[in-house]
Amino acid sequence: MTVSCVSLTSDTVQISRFVRERNFSKWRMKRYIYGMLCYTSSERSECWNCTKNIQDVYLDRAPAFRAVKKWFGRFRNGDFNMDDQPRSGRPSAIDDDIVSALVENNPRITTEEIAERMNIDNSSAFRHLKKLGFTSKLDTWVPHSLTERNKLNRVSVAISLLGRHEKEPFLDRIVTGDEKWILYNNVQQKRNWKKAGEGAEPVAKAGLHPMKVLLCVWWDCRGIIHFELLRHGETITADKYCEQLTRLDAAIREKRPVLANRKGVIFHHDNARPHVAIQTLRKLKELKWEILQHPPYSPDISPSDFHLFRSLQNSLNGKNLNSVEAVENYLTNFFQEKPSSFYKNGIDKLVERWETIVEKDGDYIID
Repeated sequence: MTVSCVSLTSDTVQISRFVRERNFSKWRMKRYIYGMLCYTSSERSECWNCTKNIQDVYLDRAPAFRAVKKWFGRFRNGDFNMDDQPRSGRPSAIDDDIVSALVENNPRITTEEIAERMNIDNSSAFRHLKKLGFTSKLDTWVPHSLTERNKLNRVSVAISLLGRHEKEPFLDRIVTGDEKWILYNNVQQKRNWKKAGEGAEPVAKAGLHPMKVLLCVWWDCRGIIHFELLRHGETITADKYCEQLTRLDAAIREKRPVLANRKGVIFHHDNARPHVAIQTLRKLKELKWEILQHPPYSPDISPSDFHLFRSLQNSLNGKNLNSVEAVENYLTNFFQEKPSSFYKNGIDKLVERWETIVEKDGDYIID
C-alpha cells in the first residue's frame, strides 16, 4: 500500500485519522504514522529535524534516525511504499521452531529483537508470531488468545485439582515432562555506548536456520528422572513418544521404586498432538499411570515451562555450544547441580498457580 495519491499535512491528528479509517493493525498504524510524518516533512525540512520532531512526540517508541533517513531517500526517489523491502539473497523459509523457542525463552521479546536474531524484517517476525498463534498481552507474548470457553475450562480444571489436593495431597506422585528447543548459540547482540569512530563489536547472527536440538525431559519433586536429546532431523511423533515412555518407565522403576510399585505415578504432560494420540493413550493405559488433568493452551501451569525451562534458559543465555555433545554435557551438569529443593519448589508452585487461575477467571498468569 502506498500514499502517493494522498494529500496530507504534518498534523499528527489528521494522519492518525487517515490510518484509523483503513482499519490497520496497531503495529501497521504506528508504522504508517511514522512514515507519513517523514513523507510530509521531506518536502520542507531536513531529515534530522524530522527525526527530532517525531521523537519529541513518540519518545522511545520513535523510529531511529537511520530509518527516517531511509524513508526520506525513498520518498524523494518517488517510492512511497512503507513496507520493509526484501533483502537480497535471503531465503524465504523461516524456522518456526526457532521463532517459538525465542518467544518461549523470553515472552517479553520484541519483534525487533526477533528480527535481529533471525536476520529478517519486523513485518516477517510479526506475521510468523501471529501464524504460530502468539498474541501480545501487557507487552508479553502469550501462546493463544483464550476464548471464554478456554478460560472456563482452565478454571474448572484448577478448581478440581485444588479440591483433590485439599482432600489428599498428591504432588509427590507427579511425574511431569515436556520438550524444549535448545539453541547452540545463545549469545544476543546488545546495544553498547561507543565513542565516536569506534565500531561495534562483531556478533554472529543466528540466521534463519540456526543449529538446535530438541530436549525431552521428565522430572518430579526429587529431581530429573530421564532426559533425551533427539538426533538431527528427528521429530516427536506418537510412535517416538511411546518409545520414550517405555524408557521413562524403566527409569522410574530404577530411580523411584516406591512410586512405581506402591504409590503409583500421576503423569503430567501438555496437550501436544503426540501426547494425546490414540497410540499414546493406549501406552499410558498399559503403563497404568494416572493422567493429571491439563487444560489446552496452558503452559503457565506446566512446571517445566514456568519453572525448569525458565531457569535453564537463564543459565544458557550468553552461552555458545558447538555440538550436540556439548549441549548434552551442559544439560547433565545443570540438572545435577540443582538441589532437590529446586525441583520440589517447581512442583509445589502448582497449587499457588491453580489458585491464581481461579482468581484471574481463567486468564493467563503473566510473570
